[in-house]
Amino acid sequence: MGATVIIQAGSGPSALADRELVYLGDRTALACGLERARRIPGVDLVVCAVPDDREHDLIAEEACDSAVMVVRGPAADPLGLVAQAAREAGASVVVRLTSQCPVIDPVIAGGVLALLTDARADYASNTMPARFPHGLDCEAFSALLLDEADRKADTLAERRSVTGWMRRNPDLTRANLTGPGGGLEHLRWMLETPEDAAFLQAVFEELGEKALTATAAEMAALCLRRPDLSELNADRVDYARLVSPERASVETRPMRFPFAA
Repeated sequence: MGATVIIQAGSGPSALADRELVYLGDRTALACGLERARRIPGVDLVVCAVPDDREHDLIAEEACDSAVMVVRGPAADPLGLVAQAAREAGASVVVRLTSQCPVIDPVIAGGVLALLTDARADYASNTMPARFPHGLDCEAFSALLLDEADRKADTLAERRSVTGWMRRNPDLTRANLTGPGGGLEHLRWMLETPEDAAFLQAVFEELGEKALTATAAEMAALCLRRPDLSELNADRVDYARLVSPERASVETRPMRFPFAA
């Protein structure tokens, strides 16, 4: 059996109400993210983990309409929710995404998944250090490790971040798929604020029918060609992630984006 993608919806406070239901082109942001998750190499199942309070009912309905498995769980315990989703899905390996990343690149996410095995790591990501545009964030780990984290993570910060215990446990081997850098890490493709929504909607309008399948390289090329688009949410760039001291013990060579001439 292949890996299970768990997309965590409704996670954490946001300046944009019901961000998962914002339309990007003719689909909601959640539907876009779920569709991209289906195309990650090595994945057999996509699950959407949604808090079980009533304010998230419409998000759960949207996930059901996208024909993926939906698991409802405690809103106040994101780690517990993701662990519950993994158990109910019968997962052995988990690829964790969040609904704030509706334009995740399936190839990059597949690279993180492959790195987990290739590096014989306990945990793999593409944010240690963060050298990809913000919004391509992906993590991979075994369901057994997730269950251990659920049992041992005892601080509020660790339970809210879901993988904070894994990222800091000194006994674990962590591997990082390193992004291209060169300034591309300053691009913000997240969906957390009205400015982010304006940026992504402008990108989808510019790309048209190609938006749903556009690669990270194609999106980056558009941002370089049209800097006015990135300016729409430039004030929201999270510089703290760029200077974070967290580093994986295994780092790949920087991934190159194949820009067309």
